[in-house]
Amino acid sequence: MRRPLSIKLKLTLWITGFMTLTALACLGVIMVLRGRVARYEAFHTLNLTLRANIPELSMDSGRLVISQDFTFYANDVYLLIYNKKGALLAGQGPPAFSVETPLESGIAKSVSGEDEGFFILDFWIPSGWEDGVWLRGVMKSPDNRRVFGNIFTVFFIAAPLFLLCASGGGYLIARRALAPIVGIGEAAGSISGGQDLTRRICLPSASREVSELANAFDCMFERLEQSFEAEKRFTSDASHELRTPVSVILAQCDYVKKHGDTLEEYEEAVEVIGRQARRMSLLIERLLDMARLDLGTQKMKTEAVDLSRMASVLCQELDTGDRGISITSEIQDGVFIQGDPFLISRAVSNLMENARKYGKEGGQIRVKVSVCEGEGRKPSGAGGRKGSGAVAVLQVEDDGIGIASEDLDKIWQRFYQAEESRQSGLGLGLAMVRQIVGLHRGTVRAESVRGQGSCFTLMLPVDRCGILNNK
Repeated sequence: MRRPLSIKLKLTLWITGFMTLTALACLGVIMVLRGRVARYEAFHTLNLTLRANIPELSMDSGRLVISQDFTFYANDVYLLIYNKKGALLAGQGPPAFSVETPLESGIAKSVSGEDEGFFILDFWIPSGWEDGVWLRGVMKSPDNRRVFGNIFTVFFIAAPLFLLCASGGGYLIARRALAPIVGIGEAAGSISGGQDLTRRICLPSASREVSELANAFDCMFERLEQSFEAEKRFTSDASHELRTPVSVILAQCDYVKKHGDTLEEYEEAVEVIGRQARRMSLLIERLLDMARLDLGTQKMKTEAVDLSRMASVLCQELDTGDRGISITSEIQDGVFIQGDPFLISRAVSNLMENARKYGKEGGQIRVKVSVCEGEGRKPSGAGGRKGSGAVAVLQVEDDGIGIASEDLDKIWQRFYQAEESRQSGLGLGLAMVRQIVGLHRGTVRAESVRGQGSCFTLMLPVDRCGILNNK
């Protein structure tokens, strides 16, 4: 397969071809304008010369009187005087000019002789009502063939030098313009070949377009680095989390094989194995859900969601009395948002289940839904976007063990669990809440006091259309 031409060579050829066409176009314009300019200048000279000599002619009793200041040849113009019948009275035209050429007053025209052309201009000079004379100006037209030949000669002598300069200049321009692109390619190849995603291209001195391209590559490398780091952390954490239940299952299996003498021991081992298997199944299900959200394979079905009704239904469904914890609600009616009902419901239920899990025995969970006018605050350690206008606010508050202040920024990380809560949960619930809220252009934050409880606040843009349609 033939190797394609480089961009520098293509640009050089394009510039050279463009300059060649430009030079040919300029030559054509010169040729056209040269003839027109010569004709205009000739007629202008004829007009001025004739008018300068008209006052030097007069008639006296039918006789022509020519002043001594009259000039029969001036400014390359031959002056001829005719009577009213067209007979030549005075003056001599240039060789090869036919003096019988018809007279037309005030009309400049060109005529051809035997070997050359002429420009002529006639004026009728009246004397009385019926008498007068004709004054004609004749001027040789330039030899266009010789002029054009000289132009072509100069052009074809200068053209090679001109095209050589155009090619050299085009190559230098292309080389200089593409030098940053070559640098970007080399840097990208170095980063790819060395697997060093921490390197950046950084071209601050380049042109705006190239700097934007370099910045785009740097952003891409940064995202790749973050993705690879997240993948490594994810793989490490997942393998660590799965290792524990697998180890427990294997240990139980070995114990039963060696020491399982009674039915009670077998039942106890099966119960432990089942519990660990369910934990693994839940972990895998959560990991798959988060992977689908990360990859975008779980499509969002955006519609108007009645957050008030959703929160009320979830409060009723989850108020099971487990551990003696009750759920109270303070919900403003008619709070609508735009989003995926399933994902929003998942986020809210995760917050409520998290509150039940870490709430105190016989305690209380308080759920509030309202609309806040003004600018939403971006929480620390949570995803989301700063925005203005009305936001829907959902709060889930418990009176449980609380979260230490140094852990508040970490609870949104996958698999992270505070020391006192490591025996329950997977450490994925809050990470999924943050992910879902971020997809809906919202924010989520946590406030907590150790030993007194925690309050999670979820904020999403209000859907005004949904509110109006349901009034």
